[in-house]
Amino acid sequence: MLLVVEDDAHYARVLVDLAHDNGLKALVAMRGSDALNLAQEYRPTAISLDIFLPDMLGWTVLSQLKQSAATRHIPIQIISLDEDRQHGLTRGAFAFMSKPTTTDSLARAFSRLKAYAEPRRKTLLLVEDNEAERLSIAALLGHDDIDITSVGSGAEALSVLKQAPADCVVLDLSLPDMSGFEVLEKIRDDGEIAEVPVVVFTGRELSPEEDAQLHTMARSVVVKGVESPERLLDETALFLHRVVADMPQAKQAMLEVLHRSDEDLVGETVLLVDDDARNIFALSSVLERRGMRVLTATTGIEAIEVINMDPAVAIVLMDIMMPGMDGYETMQVIRSDPKFRRLPIVALTAKAMKGDREKCLEAGASDYLAKPVNTEQLLSALRMWLHR
Repeated sequence: MLLVVEDDAHYARVLVDLAHDNGLKALVAMRGSDALNLAQEYRPTAISLDIFLPDMLGWTVLSQLKQSAATRHIPIQIISLDEDRQHGLTRGAFAFMSKPTTTDSLARAFSRLKAYAEPRRKTLLLVEDNEAERLSIAALLGHDDIDITSVGSGAEALSVLKQAPADCVVLDLSLPDMSGFEVLEKIRDDGEIAEVPVVVFTGRELSPEEDAQLHTMARSVVVKGVESPERLLDETALFLHRVVADMPQAKQAMLEVLHRSDEDLVGETVLLVDDDARNIFALSSVLERRGMRVLTATTGIEAIEVINMDPAVAIVLMDIMMPGMDGYETMQVIRSDPKFRRLPIVALTAKAMKGDREKCLEAGASDYLAKPVNTEQLLSALRMWLHR
């Protein structure tokens, strides 16, 4: 069964017809909240997800589906603008399609999605030159739902991938014959293997430039350390689309502890912008209980002052309807400063009309949620934007 999450009725019809042509039943959800309920209830084989939905961004839907052990293995095809490609793939999407699509490209994408969703053993390629490290990683990740191939050099890795592209690669950066960066470049430049998800697992201290470069080429970067076994298991399970319930009990427990944790929120500073004291009080108490430091502003001008004065602000929750300078204008002013180009801003809008969400994104919102704010959806959005 295919779940089509799409608020354009014509486009949804095309996808449903394609599903039927491929012998699949189809369900359609036009809102993100409906998509989440249907996915939990029906556990579809695959999902086609549009990013622009009336009540929330598709990113929030993707994030919640990937945080739930019951749905994270379902392959999700994202439909959005090309500039969102890397953002979607690093968050666990199986594939990406740019709008506008053609019937041919949709049919091809559909065949790939259907073939991937067929039950089979997944393949993992482990590229690590230290034998003891290879054995411990294979023991951590291995189970009877995946086949692991281990190699000790970049050349061997590329040779194995050319013969049969793996479902996921775990790559150490320090190899005897070439750097992990070179391996990543060669994968990226080869059309046959460019789509293979790579998780970089490294003990090296990365410079900010290296870290930024890696995130444009790899799906994920896990630094070896205290928490790394859980994180590596989690990231590879995500990109292999492993069914969590089929994994050994001890591994399920590791993932559950990691996903229940609010470690991505603890100690982070959030700026809450709202002219209603009741909203500020309700949201502040939720966020402070999760270990966040909450700053507040009741006007757009005050919000801009706080952001300029406190460099620790990691994310902004922006009410749209405020007297004087509204949320749209405030976001535009914040975005006009190059320093704040990447600052995540989640717009909170009482009216979730199609025109409003476009206005939010045009004004510079990274995401939006409809009011009254659902606590779980808000925490999910925060975890997604603050992770990595």
